[in-house]
Amino acid sequence: MAKLRPGRCTRELKRPWTRQSRKKPRVGYVKGVPQTKIRRYVTGSKTDYDTRFCLTITGKLQIRDNSIEAARISISNYLQKNIKLNFYLILRKYPFQVLREHKQAAVAGADRFFAGMRHAFGKPAGMAVVMNKGDVLFELRIDKKYEQFAKNAFKRASQKLSGNYKIIEQELAKPKETTKTN
Repeated sequence: MAKLRPGRCTRELKRPWTRQSRKKPRVGYVKGVPQTKIRRYVTGSKTDYDTRFCLTITGKLQIRDNSIEAARISISNYLQKNIKLNFYLILRKYPFQVLREHKQAAVAGADRFFAGMRHAFGKPAGMAVVMNKGDVLFELRIDKKYEQFAKNAFKRASQKLSGNYKIIEQELAKPKETTKTN
């Protein structure tokens, strides 16, 4: 089984080279888009919380779906272990970018096999999220008394993701209770 290429191979945000054909436009489409590795976009119990934490990115880059799933699992496991189900975690981005690889032989004399393959289209190998500066990747709604657990969970998650992140805290207004008087 082939190894997964490291994240540095797909981190840079650049438009991928795309095959284009005017005579046969259907040749340019990506065939066989791989399924995303992300299993859940919402975790926890949805009730009224008074604080919201957001994990936002400070630059522009691509993040692979398997690293996002690893970060989501680490947040969820840490919070479930420490505060049970008193949180609501939302993943705000969906991986639309198809990553393609042209698998080349890395043996002696491999240059004979791949002459003229500089712009090889490649086979779909995975999915990625395109992130711009200030985009929110994860949103966590939690009570104020669990603030330190939320910050620790996001620090653990940011270690599994490429790039630099900052944690933004916001107070949520409690909904007013309406009483019916007749």
